[in-house]
Amino acid sequence: MNEQITHYKKMAAEKAVEFIKSGMVIGLGEGSTSIFAIQKIGELCTSGALIDIMGIACSRKVEEVARQCGIPLTTLNDNPIIDITIDGADEVDPHFNLIKGGGGALLREKIVAQASKREIIVVDESKTSDQLGTLWPLPIEVTPFGWEAQSPFLESLGGNPIMRKNNEGSPYMTDQSNYIIDCDFGPIKNSSELSVVLNARAGVVEHGLFIDLATDIIIAGKDGVQHLKK
Repeated sequence: MNEQITHYKKMAAEKAVEFIKSGMVIGLGEGSTSIFAIQKIGELCTSGALIDIMGIACSRKVEEVARQCGIPLTTLNDNPIIDITIDGADEVDPHFNLIKGGGGALLREKIVAQASKREIIVVDESKTSDQLGTLWPLPIEVTPFGWEAQSPFLESLGGNPIMRKNNEGSPYMTDQSNYIIDCDFGPIKNSSELSVVLNARAGVVEHGLFIDLATDIIIAGKDGVQHLKK
């Protein structure tokens, strides 16, 4: 990873951590930028600057990182309302809508986002675009049963679907034992409309369009850190 981009990611993540207070339940997002936030939260917990923090991880991998960093974990069953979630995104548009799921955790990430009072998205400036789909294909999580039937459906919507695979060529499997189809629609004219269509499709478990969920966007780049609030 480019050292400058890494620096921007760290800047954005650590800015977001400033909004966390002792006693909060925190959503811990997936991805390289979110990991910097988790590490910083762990440092503050270890030093005693933050106390009585409980984290809810968006993936099994994040659970492991949080434990290594000394962050106590809980579940949505025990804490169904999250104070603040810090998460990354693959693409952010000017209306605070997102494409997420490059790391494969989109289902858990959306569940956590919907349970959060405040959803802070942290990105470097390379993740911003005027229209979703310009930079990143849309990840779509599907059931293994009948997954092949989703390809012609997605093609009928104007997409170019490709099954996500592991390095050895087998289908990538999510924490919920589903598959992911990465579907390139190009710039998406109406992301809200596409979201509704995908939500209505049997076999589509979830998709990476996060509409009206982000409350804050923190963008780091060559001009410093920009904090946008909805």
